[in-house]
Amino acid sequence: MDFTVALAQIKPKLGCLDDNMALAEAAIEKGIAAGADLVVFPELALTGYFLKDLVPEVALRLDSPQMEKLKKLSERISIAIGFVEVSADFRFFNSAVYLEGGEIRHVHRKVYLPTYGLFDEQRYMARGERFRAFDTRFGRIGMLICEDMWHLSAPYILAMDGAMTLICLSSSPGRGVTESEGLGSAAAWQKLTTTTAMFLNCRVFYCNRVGYEDGINFWGGSEAISPSGEMTDRGAILEEDFVLAKVDGGALRRERIFSPMMRDENLAITVKELKRIDREKGC
Repeated sequence: MDFTVALAQIKPKLGCLDDNMALAEAAIEKGIAAGADLVVFPELALTGYFLKDLVPEVALRLDSPQMEKLKKLSERISIAIGFVEVSADFRFFNSAVYLEGGEIRHVHRKVYLPTYGLFDEQRYMARGERFRAFDTRFGRIGMLICEDMWHLSAPYILAMDGAMTLICLSSSPGRGVTESEGLGSAAAWQKLTTTTAMFLNCRVFYCNRVGYEDGINFWGGSEAISPSGEMTDRGAILEEDFVLAKVDGGALRRERIFSPMMRDENLAITVKELKRIDREKGC
C-alpha cells in the first residue's frame, strides 16, 4: 500500500517530560493535519538524551498517563516514539514504542548501549535482549534505536524475521568535519541507511533529533530511504524540521523482483556457521 510517513525532527528539552510531551502532541496533530499515516520521532524524544541521574525521574511505565494519551492519538495516526521505560522490577531502558489503532503494538528496548567517546548509556540504563519484527497496517516492521543499527546483525535479524520496513530512532551528535563530505557523523549515517536498505531490500525511516545539550549538538538530517537504497526525502541539518515522505508501496515489490537478495538469503547456513563459531570460541 502507498502511505505517508512524517519524520518529526524535533528539539526535546533535557529532563522536561511535560514540555516534550506537548511538543510530541503538536507534531502528531501536525502529521494528522498533513494527511500522514505514520509519524516517527527521535530516540528519547520525550526526555532528552544526556539524562544521567535524571533517568529515574523521567522514566515511564507502559500504563502511564502519557502512554494512554499516545494510545488515544494513535487511533488517528500510527506513532513511533522514544522514551525512558521503567520495568516492574525497576530497571530503566532506552525504549521505543510503536502505537497503532489505540494500542501499543510493540516495544523495543535498545540492545547496544554505547559507552565510548561522548556516550555513557550503560551506566544508567539496562540493555534490551532481543530484536523482533511485528505486524502493522503498513506490513511487517522492525525498530532499532541509534547504536543498534551500527551492528550488522541487528537489521539482519529483523529482515530475517520478515521486516520490510526498518524504523531507526536516533539522537546522533554532530562529530567530525571533512572538506569533501561536510559533517562526518551525517555522512556516516547516510552511508549506513542507504547500504542497509539496499542489502536488505527494505525501506528505512531514520529520525534524528536536533538541538544542544551540555554544549553538544545533534545534527538532524532525518531521511526516508527506498528499498533500492535511494534517499527520497531528507530533513534539514542542524535545524528543526518536519519531513513528509510519500511511500510508494509498489517500490518494494519491484526491488525484490529486480534484486532478490532476501529471496536468496540462506538463513540455515548463517545459523549453522554462527553455531560453529560459537563452539570454536567456547562461548
